Amino acid sequence: MKQPVLPLNTRNLRAGLRLAVGVSGGADSVALLRVLASRSRELGLVLHAAHLHHGLRGAEADGDLEFVRELAGRLGLKFHAERVDTAELAAADRARGKGAETIEEAARRLRYAWFRRLMASGEVEAVATAHTLDDQSETVLAKFLRGAWTEGLSGIHPVLEFSEGTVVRPLLETTRAEVEAYLNAIGQDWREDSSNRHLTFTRNRIRHELLPLLEGWNPRLRDHLAQMAELARDEEAWWSEETTRAAARVIVPGRPVRGGGRAAAEDVALNVAELAGLKAAMQRRVLRHAAGPLGFAPDFPATEALRELAETGHAGQKVELAGGLRGERTHRELRLSVQPSATPSGAAPEVTFQVPGEITLPALNLRIEIDSPTPAAATLRCWKPGDRVHLRYSSGPRKVKEVLERMKVNGAARSTWPVIEIAGRIVWMQGAALEPEAGIRITAVPIAGEACTAPPAPDEDSTPNG
Repeated sequence: MKQPVLPLNTRNLRAGLRLAVGVSGGADSVALLRVLASRSRELGLVLHAAHLHHGLRGAEADGDLEFVRELAGRLGLKFHAERVDTAELAAADRARGKGAETIEEAARRLRYAWFRRLMASGEVEAVATAHTLDDQSETVLAKFLRGAWTEGLSGIHPVLEFSEGTVVRPLLETTRAEVEAYLNAIGQDWREDSSNRHLTFTRNRIRHELLPLLEGWNPRLRDHLAQMAELARDEEAWWSEETTRAAARVIVPGRPVRGGGRAAAEDVALNVAELAGLKAAMQRRVLRHAAGPLGFAPDFPATEALRELAETGHAGQKVELAGGLRGERTHRELRLSVQPSATPSGAAPEVTFQVPGEITLPALNLRIEIDSPTPAAATLRCWKPGDRVHLRYSSGPRKVKEVLERMKVNGAARSTWPVIEIAGRIVWMQGAALEPEAGIRITAVPIAGEACTAPPAPDEDSTPNG
C-alpha cells in the first residue's frame, strides 16, 4: 500500500536539530507530530513532543493533555508538559499594574514564553508549531479587513527568531483539508477544541462565515491570500533596508537654532527637498518610518496629508491628525510632533459600552472604534491617580501622571483627560500612542477627517497550535 504523504516544508529543518513539536491535540498539530515522527530518521531530527495545559476548558483540556501524552508515548518521544492557570495569571498581572489581556492573548503569551523556556533549558533548540495555509489566509484576510499596510499582509511568518532558539512552521504551505485527509489515511484521531466553533471570535467568523462566502467568488482564494503573504514578506525585507537608507538622508536631528546648528528636540524633522527627490512609494515609507519613534503609524489618508503638506504647504502651515500627531511646515522642513488633542470643557461622564463597538466623543471631535476577538465591556472615563499605561516602544508601564507631564498637559485639561479601560487595563488615552494589544484593534477617527491607527503586529498569531 502506498504510504500517505503530507506536504511538509523542511527548509528550516536540519540534521541533528533537537526539535519539540507544540501539540494541542487538534488535527493540525497531531498531523505535524505524526509526519515528523515518520520522517525523523530521514531528516535527522531529534524529536520531542510538548503540550501546555492552559487551565481552561476544564475536563476537555485535561483530556487533551492525556491524549497528547499517550500519543507521544506511543511514538517513543520525550514528552514535555506544563500547566498554567491562564485566567489567574492574567488577573495577577492586572493587580500588579501590568494591565489586562483577553484570555486568548494571555494564552498565546504564556504558550510562547513556555516554548522559550524549553529552548533556554538546552533540551531542545527549536519548536515547531502547526500553523497551516488556512491559518495564514485567515490572518491575512483579518489584517486586510483592518486596513493593514503591506507589512501587516505578511501574515504568519515561517520562522520566528528568539534569543533562546527558533520557532518554525513547517505546515504553512499545507491546507487543513490535506491535514485531515492524511490523518484519516493513517487512522489517527485527534481532539476538537469546542471554542473553535464560537462565532463571537473574529477569527472563527472569518473561518466559518466570510472565507466560505468569498470562495464562492474565487475557489482559490486561500492560495492567493497565502501567496500575498509570501510576496509581502519578501518585499518588506527589501523595503526595510531601502527605507532605512533613504531615511538617513531625509530625517534630520533636533530643531534648528538661530545662529546655526541644531538643538535637541523630541520632534522629528524631514528635509522637504530630500523628501521631494524620492518616489511616492518611498516618501510614504519614510514618513511612516519618521512617525514611528513618536508612537504613530499613520494610515493612508494621514500619510497623504503629510505628503501634501511637504510638497505644497507653506511655512507655518499645520495639519492635525488623529491621536495628536501634528505635521508642521517650515521653509525647509516638515516637522512631526505629538500634540494633545482638543480637551473637553469639563470632566467627561463615565460611560460604559460594549466591544467590539464604538463610541463618539463630540467634545474631542473623535469616534473611537474598538475591534476585539472577545466581547467585553469598555469604560470611557477620566484618568485617576494610580492609572498606568504601556506606551508603544517603552519597556514597561508608565504612570498616566508622568505621561501627562511629558505631554505638557496642565490646568483643567489635566484633571479631565479621557481614557478607555477594558478589564482593568487602559487601552486608549487621548493623545498618547499605547502599545497595541494582540487581538484588539483601536482606531481613533476624527468625526470629519482621517484616522491614525496602530500598526499591526509583525507576526500576529492568535491561532491555537491546531
